[in-house]
Amino acid sequence: MQKRKILFFDIDGTLLSEKTHTIPSSAIQALEKVKKQGHLIFINTGRPISTIDQCIQDLPIDGYICGCGTYITYHDQVLYHHTLKSERCYEIAHLIKENKIDGVLESYDGVYFNQNIKNNDLKEMKERYLQRNFPVYDMNHPYLQFDKFAVWFDHNINDFRKNILQDFDIIERSHEMLEIVPQGHSKATGIQFLVDYFHSHLDDCYVFGDSYNDESMLRYVKHSIVMANGDQAMKDIAYFITKDIEEDGLAYALNHFHLTGE
Repeated sequence: MQKRKILFFDIDGTLLSEKTHTIPSSAIQALEKVKKQGHLIFINTGRPISTIDQCIQDLPIDGYICGCGTYITYHDQVLYHHTLKSERCYEIAHLIKENKIDGVLESYDGVYFNQNIKNNDLKEMKERYLQRNFPVYDMNHPYLQFDKFAVWFDHNINDFRKNILQDFDIIERSHEMLEIVPQGHSKATGIQFLVDYFHSHLDDCYVFGDSYNDESMLRYVKHSIVMANGDQAMKDIAYFITKDIEEDGLAYALNHFHLTGE
């Protein structure tokens, strides 16, 4: 049996098809083989633990890095959780309302949406979360506690950005959407935490992603695998570009690196 490796997987566009919202059966079978080889499997996502699909939970995984490194678990044990001060949480909710932008505040135990959402992508997200019975709340909730957040906008929000950059890092997901994470946290910091925890080494890690919020881990780890359906900028920095998710790209990459034992 080969030396134990640690594998980190993004969800959307990597494990989970954004066309069908399902995991390709080839990926499930390949991950089961990876597990039999004794390797560790972690989900590394921008999502909070509260919005992880059941099909992801059913995979043979060892734990999660959620919220871009703000929440880390190993076999149901919480190893790390960075929380924002309560006053700052309420201030951010007020800023979102004051600047007339849409947002979702993401916590380990639920997500909070603003009222009267304008952006269609966020409307669809909220509807999907409700359909899946995820814990969804209103941003005016009397008890507001979250780990990270995202905003959608269609106008200049420079004042909002200036305030947020005091203690957050901004990931520009598109010209109208920002993912916002506490300073000093990313998918890469989550990986380093677990590498230290397991007394492992970055050379024994493999990361799989497709989009801009995967950039930190794709740059941090030598064995960076990007899906063919991924953003071109991420493919430009990849160690290996695998096939499209719809063409069994994940299984193809796992076999390519002999992580399935084949």
